[in-house]
Amino acid sequence: MKGGKAEVNSNSESKNSKKRKRGSKNNEEDKKKKPSTTSVSQTRKSSNVGNSSKPLSFLDKMKARLSGGHFRMINEKLYTCSGEEALSYFKEDPSLFNMYHVGYQEQMANWPEQPVNIIIQWLKDHSPSLLVADFGCGDARLSRSVKNKVFSFDLVAHNSSVVACDMANTPLESSSIDVAVFCLSLMGTNFPSYLREAQRVLKQSGWLLIAEVKSRFDPTNGGADPNRFSKAICELGFYSVSKDFSNKMFILFYFKKKEKLKSKKEIDWPSLKPCLYKRR
Repeated sequence: MKGGKAEVNSNSESKNSKKRKRGSKNNEEDKKKKPSTTSVSQTRKSSNVGNSSKPLSFLDKMKARLSGGHFRMINEKLYTCSGEEALSYFKEDPSLFNMYHVGYQEQMANWPEQPVNIIIQWLKDHSPSLLVADFGCGDARLSRSVKNKVFSFDLVAHNSSVVACDMANTPLESSSIDVAVFCLSLMGTNFPSYLREAQRVLKQSGWLLIAEVKSRFDPTNGGADPNRFSKAICELGFYSVSKDFSNKMFILFYFKKKEKLKSKKEIDWPSLKPCLYKRR
């Protein structure tokens, strides 16, 4: 009987030990499944830090407003003065040119399509041997985007590939260029002198490509009549190939230089409406 009791006790102890082992294993597995409290809190803290976006400070807002104000001021100056005056303006303080182009790029970022991209594609569809003059080139994006040799001109040399000059008086030789480009650059009050310079440097049958803000050619809102503008350029010594009014932001004119020029006469140029930005 004693032996029997002892056997029963040993069996019960072995069962209890097995239960304890299973319990310890389950506890270990639960520990593995459940992350520690510190690791969870640390993860939450790190995720909160990464997701937090600081609102603009008052100083940042003031800087943005001042920057926009400077752009509007310079933009209005360029539209209401001659090219020679604008050249002197930027010679006194070249940093104003960079300030203007930063604001200009911000404005262009809101356009669904860029006119320079259409001109780039036009050049890619034609021979890369065509010599190009980019009047008012800005950052000279056109020259960087095509295989053609491009002569880039603007009021300030943004980089070494740009020649700083008045666009009415470039260093190009007469009848030396195949394509003259004005991409949103007929800004001065003497813009006809820029087009006369383009006529001078273009070869016979050379191309004149003009992209301009559409509102400048809206007669119902103070803009120029596009047909009158086209007629004036034809009297300068070109003929109209096509016009593209399909874009809501800008229009495109395509002209070719006439092989035989008629006697010069006084041209009745329309005034182009300045493209001024309202204060926000």
